[in-house]
Amino acid sequence: MVDKSVRDEIASFMAERDWAQFHSPENLAKSIVIESGELLECFQWNDDADSARVRDELADVLTYCILLADRIGADPDQIVLEKLAKSREKYPIEKSRGRSAKYDAL
Repeated sequence: MVDKSVRDEIASFMAERDWAQFHSPENLAKSIVIESGELLECFQWNDDADSARVRDELADVLTYCILLADRIGADPDQIVLEKLAKSREKYPIEKSRGRSAKYDAL
C-alpha cells in the first residue's frame, strides 16, 4: 500500500528540515487529528468539496499517519491487513452486508 519510495521521500523531506525532533508519537497523533479536521472542513457546508483541496488535506493526514507508523516501528501495510482480519471476524458478511450497525448490535 505505502510504497517504500514514498516513505523514503517523506523521511528525506523531514530530515532536510530537521523536523524529526518534533515528531513524538503524541505530536504526530495530534497532527493527524488536526489535519483530519481540515479535511472534514472541506465538506463543512456541503458535499461538493474542492477536490484539489480534499486531496491536499488527505495527503497531510496520510503523511502524518506514515510518520507515526514509522516512529512506533509499525509497518503500515501490515497493521492495516491485521486490522482487516480482525474486522472480518467482527463483521461477518452474512450479518453485516448492507448494514452500518456496530458489531455488537449485529
